[in-house]
Amino acid sequence: MTALSRRALGALSLLPGLATAQGAPRRGGSISVAQCSANRFVASAQTARHPYFTVDLTTRIPYNALVWVDRQMRLQPELAISWQPASADQSVWDITLRPGVRFHDGTALRAEDVVASYELHRQRNFASGQIQKIEAMADGRVRFSLDAGNSEFPYVLAEYQNMIMPAAPVETIGNTGIGTGPFRFASTDPNRIAVYERNPDYWREGFPYLDRIELHNREGQQETALAGLRAGQFDMVMTIDPRSVRNLQRDADLVVDSGGGGHHYVIQLPKHPGSPFEDKRVRQALALGVDREAIVRLVYGEGNGWVGNDSHLVAADPNFMAMPRLPRAEAVARARALLAAAGHPNGINLGTLYWSPQSPEVGRYFQVLQETAREAGLTMALEQRPADGYVQFRTGDNDLAKGSFHRFAMTAVGPRNPGISLFRMRGDFVESGHWRGAEHDRYMALYAEAMREGDAARRREMFAAMQSLLHEEVPALLPAGTMTFSVRRRHVQGFEFHPQIWSVRFDEVWRG
Repeated sequence: MTALSRRALGALSLLPGLATAQGAPRRGGSISVAQCSANRFVASAQTARHPYFTVDLTTRIPYNALVWVDRQMRLQPELAISWQPASADQSVWDITLRPGVRFHDGTALRAEDVVASYELHRQRNFASGQIQKIEAMADGRVRFSLDAGNSEFPYVLAEYQNMIMPAAPVETIGNTGIGTGPFRFASTDPNRIAVYERNPDYWREGFPYLDRIELHNREGQQETALAGLRAGQFDMVMTIDPRSVRNLQRDADLVVDSGGGGHHYVIQLPKHPGSPFEDKRVRQALALGVDREAIVRLVYGEGNGWVGNDSHLVAADPNFMAMPRLPRAEAVARARALLAAAGHPNGINLGTLYWSPQSPEVGRYFQVLQETAREAGLTMALEQRPADGYVQFRTGDNDLAKGSFHRFAMTAVGPRNPGISLFRMRGDFVESGHWRGAEHDRYMALYAEAMREGDAARRREMFAAMQSLLHEEVPALLPAGTMTFSVRRRHVQGFEFHPQIWSVRFDEVWRG
């Protein structure tokens, strides 16, 4: 897509009323939203307003990124109005900032703010570590120099942590909560509630419609959240259990929205010395032993889920490659044969698999996984861990040089472009279990070649080869995923859920 067509699409997306087919929008009023999932570090009173520490992934209430990804996973302008490679190998990118944007404190957005924001992001955000240098250029432009070519780099600029903040030292930037978004912070209670009020100087003229949003963290508390919805305490509940959809649709006062796409779970398989997952045959046996179709059927319900292929790509992605599945009895027999060949003819105990309630259905998901794996001779204990501090628990010290390794544990991931999704299986990242060896090196060589390739069709061929490698090697297990759903009362108008929960916008939402 050219920069011109991006701008044209972006301009259309900014026109008032396109998302409000329900009638003429009304200005004013407030809504209260409960979020049943989270993906966050623990916030403190000092960091509760930081885009890395808000109560959930809805960072685009107070903040903006340079680029937004729409519901069809297309790139749209946000604080950047254009972007283009400045080198033939796709390793240098120039973006042009939107003129006239102001932060909540009235100061103008400058290229220096973007530079300062990305000095933090390239240290903290996994997708931004490729950035080697950020420069403020003339005429509101910013130049990004990468460590290698990346034809899909603009998607990195849309990542949920990569919000733009007023320039400040890396140690303190973002703690004020000042952004450029449609709402500004009014108050916070860390990890529980954030209250936002309308930004009267928002750069999208005429938006937002609402005066106030209350965002409540109800992680792992769906029934409480739905009771609050029916009682009028909440106007909307986000990220509900797919199995709840049918019952909620019967209520004439409620509207269920699907974001499509959805999330799935990465099960990290540590490959440190002494780990059973060092043996590829054990990993392959686990991949075969888990009944993925049963997870979809029992956890999500027919039509609400999809079978994964052990890559981070979701089934809705046109680059996703479905893998052939053996009949259940044949898959179990094959798994047991692999275990026997690996020296475990009577099966194997894999230890404890840790999980946290990042979404309402996750406990049921891992129960089905545990029971079906047992049929193939793979046993494991399950242990739920609290969401607070889970990221640190899951990754541990994770210093391979010191002999410290991450845990056999899960994390949730959402839909992203292949450039970001397939990069997550690199060997120096915990989600791959520190995969290494000749096949890993081949995988990363394919990745580097794809990222230098400007032709989308050729990239797609390379992405397919990479998925085939993952299917064979099983560096991590990604068995199945779900569509995402939210439910709202009918007076909440103009809302559209999103396959990326962190890309949900409330700009055009109004109260009828």
